[in-house]
Amino acid sequence: MRDPVLFAVPFFLLLLILEWTAARRLEDLEPASYQRRDAWASISMGLVSVATTAGWKFLALLGYAALYAYVAPWHLSATRWYTWVIAIVGVDLLFYLYHRLAHRVRLIWATHQAHHSSQYFNFATALRQKWNNSGEILMWIPLPLLGIPPWMVFLAFSINLIYQFWVHTERIDKLWAPVEFVFNTPSHHRVHHGMDPEYLDKNYGGIFIVWDRVFGSYQDELFRPHYGLTKQVGTFNIWTLQTHEYVAIARDVRTASRLRDRLGFIFGPPGWAPRQAEPASRPASTYSR
Repeated sequence: MRDPVLFAVPFFLLLLILEWTAARRLEDLEPASYQRRDAWASISMGLVSVATTAGWKFLALLGYAALYAYVAPWHLSATRWYTWVIAIVGVDLLFYLYHRLAHRVRLIWATHQAHHSSQYFNFATALRQKWNNSGEILMWIPLPLLGIPPWMVFLAFSINLIYQFWVHTERIDKLWAPVEFVFNTPSHHRVHHGMDPEYLDKNYGGIFIVWDRVFGSYQDELFRPHYGLTKQVGTFNIWTLQTHEYVAIARDVRTASRLRDRLGFIFGPPGWAPRQAEPASRPASTYSR
């Protein structure tokens, strides 16, 4: 299978170079939007994710093929327009649900937080991808069960991923109102990456922002966000950026004395703590939002 994302990589890099060059020329006029070590960390994580994602997709292909062949009550034809609509819209809806879940369940947040760890917002940040796609693989299961061919599921997700590249920039202001109402745009996604209280846990949409409007997670851009995690990691080491939250979860679970607290540290929202615990009595944790 030839992943469209691989063919899009040269265009990603070209746009990244153009944006980086423009940022260098404008750095005396506005806040810096690039930092060299941060950008290289993002690019490095993206390169590793190409390999890890291929591995996860291979495992998913085996499961999806079995579900499609032996469990799905019907098979939708790839030559029908509505099959493509179901695949693309279905992937985007499931992405919204998974993305929202990733911000509310700490174990899943541990896989996703690396993407939010940059204090800059640019095309390099779009490449700062997670290495653990297990959650998304499980979230796509309804599509082969609905009769969508497995290759179409992967293609629809690649389209979704390619679309989301261009929304990671501060160089594009708000667009025409009807576009802003229906689609995810740089303005909407800047809000999503903001660590400001007004912006936390908002605008989860991939291609369409209408899911956020329907399900009550939409927030308009009111001011330039401050980017990154509410508790910054403070490193450019890509292994640490990917794994530090898992380490923090393990440490918190070890300090908990009750089963319900252990489960809370794993499945509660990021930053969860036992209600009766005093902040000063517990070791400092690195969990972050």
